[in-house]
Amino acid sequence: MIMVTGASGALGSLIVAKLSASGREVVAGTRKPDGSARRVDFDAPDTLETAFTGVDVLVAVSAGYEEDDVVIARHRAVVEAAAKAGVRHVVYTSLTSAGEHMSIALAHRATERLLAEAPFATTVLRNGLYAELLAQAAAHAVATGVLALPFGEGRIAAVAREDLAEAAASVAAEADERVENDHRGRVYDLVGSEGIGGEALAAALSAKHGKAIAYVPLPLGDFRAGLIAAGLPPFQVAHTVSVFANVNAGFMGGTESELAGLIAGAPRRAIEVL
Repeated sequence: MIMVTGASGALGSLIVAKLSASGREVVAGTRKPDGSARRVDFDAPDTLETAFTGVDVLVAVSAGYEEDDVVIARHRAVVEAAAKAGVRHVVYTSLTSAGEHMSIALAHRATERLLAEAPFATTVLRNGLYAELLAQAAAHAVATGVLALPFGEGRIAAVAREDLAEAAASVAAEADERVENDHRGRVYDLVGSEGIGGEALAAALSAKHGKAIAYVPLPLGDFRAGLIAAGLPPFQVAHTVSVFANVNAGFMGGTESELAGLIAGAPRRAIEVL
C-alpha cells in the first residue's frame, strides 16, 4: 500500500489522483481526513506510527511554511515513525540542487541527511520551482500591462506541478511493485525544460492576450517591502526573497533534469502552464 502525506495540498492531491487512476492501492494522509484518508499530523508525532501502519511505500511531501527548526522536527518525526511502522521505502519531495543557496535548502538537505541514515530504502525527488508560483504575477500583468518581478536578468527553469506529481506517482508505483527497484537510493533533479526570463514571459503573455505587457525588473528591496506589507510571516518573507534572489543572481535557469525519464510524455512548458 502507498500513502501520500500532505494529500490536501496541491502536489499531494495530484499524486493521490494519479496513483488512484493507475489502479494502485493508495491512502491519503492529511491533518483533517475524511472518507478513507488517515490523519497524518506532523505536529503530533505520537500519532504517526499508527498512521503509517501497513504502509509499504510512503510519499512524504515536504512540510514547509514554518521556521526551519519546526520543519526539520516534523520531518524527523516522519522518518522515525516510518522506521517504527515498518515502511520499506520513502519517497521525499525535496528542493532542486540548483537551489542550494536558498534559505529553504537548509531544511531539505537536513531531511535528506536523516533519510540517508534511515533503515528503509529512499528516493529523493529534488523538485524545481513550480511554474504555478508565477500565476498570480502573470494574472496581474495581464490586468495592468506590467510584469513586475525581481528576476533582474535571471531565468527560472520552472516546472509544472502536474509533471512533478506524475514523477512522484511513477516512482512510488514502481517501488510498490518491486522491492528491488531502480529508484532505491536515487536522487533525481526535476526542473523545467527551458529557462524563462522576465522579458520572455512578458512577450508570451502579450502574444497570448493580444496586448502589450512590459517587463519591469523589481528591486529585491521593493519586493521584500511588498511581502511585509501583505502581512506574510517573517520566515515566509525571508524564504520568498531568497528564492527570487537566487533567480536574480542567475542560479535557477539551468535545465539539466531527469524529469523526462520519469513521466510518460514530454515535460510541459512553464509558459504554457501559465
